[in-house]
Amino acid sequence: MYVAVKGGETAIANAHRLLADRRRGTRDLPSVTIDQISEQLGLAVDRVMAEASLYDRALAALAIKQSRGDLIEAIFLLRAYRTTLPRYGYSVAIDTADMKIERRISATYKDLPGGQLLGPTFDYTHRLLDPDLMGDGAVEEPALKDSESERIMRVSEILAEEGLVEPDGDMPEDHVTGDITREPIDFPMPRDLRLQALARGDEGFLLALGYSTQRGYGRTHPFAGEIRIGEVEVEIDIPELGIAVSLGRIQVTECQMINQFKGSAKAPPQFTRGYGLVFGQSERKAMAMSLVDRALRADEFGEDIVAPAQDEEFVISHSDNVQATGFVEHLKLPHYVDFQAELELVRRMRAEYEAGRSNRFTDKEAAE
Repeated sequence: MYVAVKGGETAIANAHRLLADRRRGTRDLPSVTIDQISEQLGLAVDRVMAEASLYDRALAALAIKQSRGDLIEAIFLLRAYRTTLPRYGYSVAIDTADMKIERRISATYKDLPGGQLLGPTFDYTHRLLDPDLMGDGAVEEPALKDSESERIMRVSEILAEEGLVEPDGDMPEDHVTGDITREPIDFPMPRDLRLQALARGDEGFLLALGYSTQRGYGRTHPFAGEIRIGEVEVEIDIPELGIAVSLGRIQVTECQMINQFKGSAKAPPQFTRGYGLVFGQSERKAMAMSLVDRALRADEFGEDIVAPAQDEEFVISHSDNVQATGFVEHLKLPHYVDFQAELELVRRMRAEYEAGRSNRFTDKEAAE
């Protein structure tokens, strides 16, 4: 931050006081609590955690409260806080096959092993405002199904039994998983880094790109192979013990989109996949992420890169809303010196233009 004019510090301090006042709102109402935000605005909390790359519901709720509900500002706050935290190690890759599932649907098979599980969803609501929510009426207890203890087969595994879908992506044996929070981004990117960037990319940006791929700008004509929401266990290897120790469970959303592929000289006709994995219940984001992931794999399948969603550098360089916020909002800061220089330049060009225009008219009159 810099102060461009005398007295600017006082103005900034007063702006902060006014912001705090507007954030608190009327004193006739009780202040909203962190627990209320976490429990009752859970999808907003999930988005903030996902795009800030920090799974902590209380801190995400605090960021939402501090930002007055501006989710991108909340993401900025939480990501900035994240940079202050020590890092003790890396967790073992989570196994979503052993997810404690709350929601699991597929658009490919009506009857599939494990069944369809709708879970908490807006899919079948009427999108009509509910006046009852103006008050604090009683809410029925939900109907709950016994938790599945057995592993539920994936739709991709059903297709794999007939050899109709590409195998799970395997990285080279000597590949070391990267970390975009510690290493500068360089293009082209391996898929693991690309998925990291997409996982914390802006939901709206990825949604627009995913939409574009279905309208002919990315060659994806997908089926929702499987969408899962549930809890997975997070473990960390302890070298001294020689075993992995559980740190707890987190909620994630996983999506696999499957796309028809007509085949190439190296691969037979089959289904290919796009993948999305996001913190919390973030179904729309996971779906958009999987659409964009598949579009960005154009090189792998020998497809022409003709659309924005297939351009890795374009997508990854512009998907981060914290970076985008910085570039856009810095325009609000003083640019007095720059503008004065451009103002003088435009005046000079205008004078030269007028002089040239006058000379053209003089030459024309002389010719006549």
